[in-house]
Amino acid sequence: MSWQPAPDPLCDKAAVDLIETVIVPRARDIGGFEVRRALPSAQRQMVGPFIFWDQMGPAEFIIGRGLDVRPHPHIGLATVTYLFEGEILHRDSLGTLQPIQPGDVNWMTAGRGIAHSERTSPEVRATGGRLYGIQAWVALPAAAEETAPDFAHHGRDALPVVAGEGKEVRIITGSLYGERSPVPTFSAMFYADAALERGARLPLPAEHEERAVYVAAGEVEVAGDRFAAGQLLVFRPGDAITVIATEPARLLLLGGEPMDGPRHIWWNFVSSRQDRIEQAKADWKAGRFTAVPGDSEFIPLPER
Repeated sequence: MSWQPAPDPLCDKAAVDLIETVIVPRARDIGGFEVRRALPSAQRQMVGPFIFWDQMGPAEFIIGRGLDVRPHPHIGLATVTYLFEGEILHRDSLGTLQPIQPGDVNWMTAGRGIAHSERTSPEVRATGGRLYGIQAWVALPAAAEETAPDFAHHGRDALPVVAGEGKEVRIITGSLYGERSPVPTFSAMFYADAALERGARLPLPAEHEERAVYVAAGEVEVAGDRFAAGQLLVFRPGDAITVIATEPARLLLLGGEPMDGPRHIWWNFVSSRQDRIEQAKADWKAGRFTAVPGDSEFIPLPER
């Protein structure tokens, strides 16, 4: 779909009036692989249904090395994996074996319980290479937290693209700019990958109550203030906003309707009920989650 020409939204507010908070992710090393986490943070637990937001890499693996996230459990959420570079081999307790490549989207519904692993395949490990992308966790509405686990993979060619006027926006999940992703979701949301040429102007519609932009690369301007890569800009509801690329930039647009209440988070578990978290901890420790076929290792329950 081509970009539909339209005037920029009119807004005479300063960036400080438009932006609720700016979150700079905290970085942590997981064995030679850096992850930068923006959500949850001290300033904000969620944006729409997005409750975890991790930038993976960019990392360069030497020959023989790669990503090795052993089988681990989830409840009460869906994981959404989207890569810019590299490949991840996904396995889960449903029997799924699926490589994910740049532009594809993996949506794994944990619901009442699933286990999965994320690794670099032997074929990719043999040649080395880069890995760079985003893994987000989407909290499920309380009524759907105990839904059956599921897995859906959509290749990049299945995702709608809106392009023109120096920008290209790929709709990963939900709806935006009149387009809808084929990925099923449990609540009203949007998630998109936007590439902007220098000087390109990207309006961010006010149709969704909670909205944020993650600057993955480059630099952007909002109402006269500039923001560099590695920042999550969370906007106030209701205002028409235009993001301007002051240099070539890559942005992730995310948000949706507010979640139906706060969530308890412990390790890989998310729930509206603390007792459900405790049950999941006991189930993983006792080996009651279904195992991941083809992957005999596992991450033990943290002792904390």
